[in-house]
Amino acid sequence: MDATDLFDDQRLTTMGLLFEAHEGVVGRLAPVWKAHGLSGLDMNALMRLSRSPRRRLRMSDLAAQTRLSTSGVTRLVDRLARAGLVERELDPGDRRSAYAVLTEAGAVRLAEALPDYLAGVERWFTGLLTPAQLDALIAALRIVRDAANPDATVGIE
Repeated sequence: MDATDLFDDQRLTTMGLLFEAHEGVVGRLAPVWKAHGLSGLDMNALMRLSRSPRRRLRMSDLAAQTRLSTSGVTRLVDRLARAGLVERELDPGDRRSAYAVLTEAGAVRLAEALPDYLAGVERWFTGLLTPAQLDALIAALRIVRDAANPDATVGIE
């Protein structure tokens, strides 16, 4: 395979489009979470906790779902705890484990941000696709996520 064929490989186009779409959507949504005093990582963690059973996740599961290191998720949860949005709860059955738990204040802050966030998601992502395209995209993203990041589904019941 010569260099020209390699440079024209459709896989490069696919990955480039994925990166460009991701960066574009994130760039459009960033003002929304900033307007609510949150970072994108804060918003991601609060949404994951809000959608988890009992609004909590093991710290290790939150790390896996957000692709943070153990120390990274500890810093995130510490910051959210200082803001009163999350609490750390020790696992009574395993003192080495802890949970990140969404507080009522965290749920309120997220509920305040979500209408604007969802409007942005609709405008810059889901609303651009037909229902069939969106269904196909969701199915495809699950396949890729499950292969590339299987730990992201840990803790989901």
